[in-house]
Amino acid sequence: MGLLHVLLVTVVAMATAPAAHAWGKDGHYMVCKVAESFLTKEASTAVKNLLPGWAGGDLAETCLWADKQRFRYRWSSPLHFADNPGDCKFDYARDCHNTKGEKDMCVVGAVNNYTAALEDSSSPFDPTESLMFLAHFVGDYRRQSNLHKVWDVEVIETAMKDFYNDDRSTMIEAIKLNITEEWSNEEKQWEACRSRAKTCADKFAMESAQLACKAYEGVEQDSILEDDYFFAALPVVQKRIAQGGVRLAAILNKIFSGNRRLQSS
Repeated sequence: MGLLHVLLVTVVAMATAPAAHAWGKDGHYMVCKVAESFLTKEASTAVKNLLPGWAGGDLAETCLWADKQRFRYRWSSPLHFADNPGDCKFDYARDCHNTKGEKDMCVVGAVNNYTAALEDSSSPFDPTESLMFLAHFVGDYRRQSNLHKVWDVEVIETAMKDFYNDDRSTMIEAIKLNITEEWSNEEKQWEACRSRAKTCADKFAMESAQLACKAYEGVEQDSILEDDYFFAALPVVQKRIAQGGVRLAAILNKIFSGNRRLQSS
């Protein structure tokens, strides 16, 4: 089955877009696997000590946990995305709230709050859940869009099938190699955060808002997405997975090992 058969989707009006779920299971797993390889020894040890027993010491095994808790923790649903009115920008004061208008209820607020919880030993939040929420939410930077399934699931699944022999680990290694080679000059910018009090998650959301607008360029209502769209989307998706992993590692390194530079294992 070629690429065209996988990505044949009809684009309907944006007004009828379903809620976004950000990366599917493969995307979240990849983000966390990339992050694991860039953790300092201190951070890696601290993370493993917080993981639940069922994770088997593997952070990536927990990275879909937050999606599975959406019905148990219904208040967490708006924390999975950063929406905006369609102006290709993210403004925290304007956009970070839930449908009731409660502030900080978006993915940026979630990353900031769970980071703060892990930094504060007196926090009332369960540290294991805080870690699992944080690991998931660093990968959740999609605004609500009816193209989210294409970008967050189908592009990855198609790439694995056509280029990586349906082997997720091979795709992860390719992305990690690109971080140290093709994207090595960009990696420092990805993890850079001048703010000592925040995580710079608002910067990540701004990037995603701009990418969401680009995703609709040349796409008309009721149009069919063909191979050209896939080939344009794939490098963007791979880089966003890489950025998510690098940034998650940077946040965890800051929390658990004094903000040291990333070091790939």
